[in-house]
Amino acid sequence: MAEKVYQCTVSAPVNIAVIKYWGKRDVGLNLPTNSSLSVTLSQDDLRTVTSASCSKSFEKDTLWLNGHAEDISASKRLSVCVEELRSVRRELEKENDSMDKISQLKVHVVSINNFPTAAGLASSAAGYAAFTEAIARLYDLTWTPTELSRIARQGSGSACRSLFGGYVSWEMGELHSGADSVAVQVEPVEHWPEMRVAIMVASAAKKGISSTSGMQATVASSTLFQERIKNIVPGRMQAMKQAIRNRDFETFAKLTMTDSNQFHACCLDTLPPIFYLNDTSRAIIRVIENINAAAGKTVAAYTFDAGPNAVVYFLEENSSYILDALHAVSKHAEGWEESARNPTSVKIDDVASETVSSGVSRVILTKIGDGPRILSPEESLIKEDGTPKNA
Repeated sequence: MAEKVYQCTVSAPVNIAVIKYWGKRDVGLNLPTNSSLSVTLSQDDLRTVTSASCSKSFEKDTLWLNGHAEDISASKRLSVCVEELRSVRRELEKENDSMDKISQLKVHVVSINNFPTAAGLASSAAGYAAFTEAIARLYDLTWTPTELSRIARQGSGSACRSLFGGYVSWEMGELHSGADSVAVQVEPVEHWPEMRVAIMVASAAKKGISSTSGMQATVASSTLFQERIKNIVPGRMQAMKQAIRNRDFETFAKLTMTDSNQFHACCLDTLPPIFYLNDTSRAIIRVIENINAAAGKTVAAYTFDAGPNAVVYFLEENSSYILDALHAVSKHAEGWEESARNPTSVKIDDVASETVSSGVSRVILTKIGDGPRILSPEESLIKEDGTPKNA
């Protein structure tokens, strides 16, 4: 008789920070040097789906990510998430004799992204959030997203923010243990659902310098970075929270752009300098400046994480105006709907237009979204024998 296979499948969203996380005060625990704030994107367009399972027949903890197998015990970040959750389940089993003793079983986890991994689209955030959520659900843990965020953070710092929908802050905390370095929801998606997002993919290639190594180089060598974390970010966090609560897009947009600019200035202030933006990135900035100048007010905001891809925020009421302009400079990119857009009334810099046209390969149009979802058994990625369905 085949051994029973326990399993659960979840999906988790991408989040894009508008007040950036960059730098760790404790690398092992992924404790940040400053708090950060993000917007959760819709899982209808960008998500990680993860199935977690366990069985007596499994010989070792294994993860299949986009088809590639990995021994979980060989990865410190993966194994710490599994072991912490396993420990919680073990304590529950001790308290309740009727619970199946699944904490002692090996786990198989299968995970897929519907967007490029390691290309600056926050794949690790969605990935570790889904990984943590799936195992927590497999173990029937009734933790709140904030409680679970402490564990997800140890896998990938920004993953803690993907455990919520809407607008989310990661409070840096003060304790050496990291117990108070957790994510909390600033406002749910229903508070300001009109937010829209256009992601302009300037490169789907794996970035040359990982976020982990890049941020530690910045911490060690940038004097601008020290000014940022001590004197700039605390005030920006409060101002951004207030802008979101007031649904004040103009303030939201200006804070988003200035924080992105300063983050990349800190990367340039690193020794040796770190270049995440490329010519296409800088041309997109110019296009957004042209759009705002033509509107006579700030109606669009750009931000860039540790990569060249632009994330543009705008409100639904301005969608046609902004998307017509973005389409004009990237009409050959994959992702635009079949229906033709209207000609733009925005005068766009010729050099910027040409650079964006040749440099943007894909456009992803999305909106603000919810937190992790539990999916049906039919959507499981794992076969009855514990191997990936697509293997």
